[in-house]
Amino acid sequence: MSPETGRSRRVSPRALALLVVVAVFVYAIDQIAKYLVVANLPLNQYVPVLGDVLQFFYVTNSGAAFSIGSAYTWIFSVLAAAVFVFIVWFSRRIRSLGWAVVFGLLLGGVLGNLTDRLFREPGFGIGHVVDFIKIPLLPAIFNLADTAICAAMVVFLVLTVMGVGLDGRRAPKTGEATEAAPETTQSLEPGAGHPDRTEAE
Repeated sequence: MSPETGRSRRVSPRALALLVVVAVFVYAIDQIAKYLVVANLPLNQYVPVLGDVLQFFYVTNSGAAFSIGSAYTWIFSVLAAAVFVFIVWFSRRIRSLGWAVVFGLLLGGVLGNLTDRLFREPGFGIGHVVDFIKIPLLPAIFNLADTAICAAMVVFLVLTVMGVGLDGRRAPKTGEATEAAPETTQSLEPGAGHPDRTEAE
């Protein structure tokens, strides 16, 4: 095994710590916000926050985004649990702090909504997710866990466009990869690399 392969397989303590911190922060603020919403806001009633720009509208959602699949709540619980297990297993490969943020946001958001599905009414695995953020320009009512998941997708796209890998290294651009080509071609010319040859040959 080469040194490069060994380094790529080692766990990065900094990246792993950042992933955990981001996930715990997202999960904590999501659950605190939902607790305050359930305790203080009326169900299915608009509460203006910033006029027509931002409103609170407390609803319970048994499905996915836009209440899709509301009759199959347990399927979303299983999928969320699978995503949670995958992120925990995959986290040891992450060495980039940027990618640690991506997976931390995703982990915290998934775990926040999974907690609702496991422990809220009407029962274990089929609980309804608490949604309460309403922006009139958007067609959905969502929560902070959903916001974190969307933010993870945005950072994911940025890192992908920038060519940043899980190890924190950027993939070489096309121009950079072809710059060394002339030197390689020159070294393959007849007589190149043989200083002991003379013109008499």
